[in-house]
Amino acid sequence: MSKEVTRNQKKTDILQGTLDLMVLKTLDALGPLHGYGIARRIEQISDSVLQLNEGTVYTALLRLEQQGWIASEWGSSENNRRARFYSISRSGRKQLARETQEWERMAGVIGRLLQVRR
Repeated sequence: MSKEVTRNQKKTDILQGTLDLMVLKTLDALGPLHGYGIARRIEQISDSVLQLNEGTVYTALLRLEQQGWIASEWGSSENNRRARFYSISRSGRKQLARETQEWERMAGVIGRLLQVRR
């Protein structure tokens, strides 16, 4: 297995662990969006460090909807195409708060560990 494949797998693993949080935060901040809009906004905020394919985003959206953390309804996109728009639910906001708190706690722990010197 090449280093490039290994590096891409690690990037994907990290993304899968945080994608739900990023989607929930995007919907909380911006209101209802379609999947393509969510993906592009996350890419924009990350300065294109995160490149999301629609399949990954739609899998996360399905998972979040099954959990009851988001809801969806059909509407028209900016270019008058039929699109499914997603919005965060009340329980999704509670989940976002929990995940944000956990993320901040873990980031703090990792930050402290990275400061340790010999």
